[in-house]
Amino acid sequence: MPIHLPSFFPLRAGRVHEVYGPASTGFAAIAAASAGNAALWVRETWQGDSLHPLGFLPFLNPSALLCAQTKDQTDSLAVAEEALKDGTLPCVVIEITRPLDLREGRRLQLAAKAGGTTGLCLIPEGMGSNAAETRWRATPIYDPAREDSTLMRWEIIKNKSGTIGAWNVFWNAQTHRLHVVPPVAQRPGPAHAPG
Repeated sequence: MPIHLPSFFPLRAGRVHEVYGPASTGFAAIAAASAGNAALWVRETWQGDSLHPLGFLPFLNPSALLCAQTKDQTDSLAVAEEALKDGTLPCVVIEITRPLDLREGRRLQLAAKAGGTTGLCLIPEGMGSNAAETRWRATPIYDPAREDSTLMRWEIIKNKSGTIGAWNVFWNAQTHRLHVVPPVAQRPGPAHAPG
């Protein structure tokens, strides 16, 4: 029996979504690749880690990733809002460091709708906005049958236009496709056979 990721992925264009969890950067890279292989990534300069575009090579061309660093979240929201409204790029990712109020979340939604752009906020757990279309939790999964680290569990915990659920997914870097992987207990073959 085939398992499919429901119709709400790729993320709905013209809306802003949220993701949190240890694999949220991978989720965002896959979302950007699925939206059109180009993205603007907005983050504050004070954050200790940094993005390295070559790290996105399994997901999208590093030259198609624009990185914007801002002084604070107010500036990040302004940059993201303008990029969403412009509609030139298919995906805008913004790293959120403090909770969004309803006005801020609504402004992002209106900008995404105006530009037909997919917006994605990377949020710390517990900082979700009521204005978000969907909210996801992304975590890595260890699978002894796989040598890479792209196996993830995606859980949709908020969905304004559908149901919620959870899926194990695998990004195939060679084909640039997302695959849904059944849990180990549901894979075909003998129970003792890996994969």
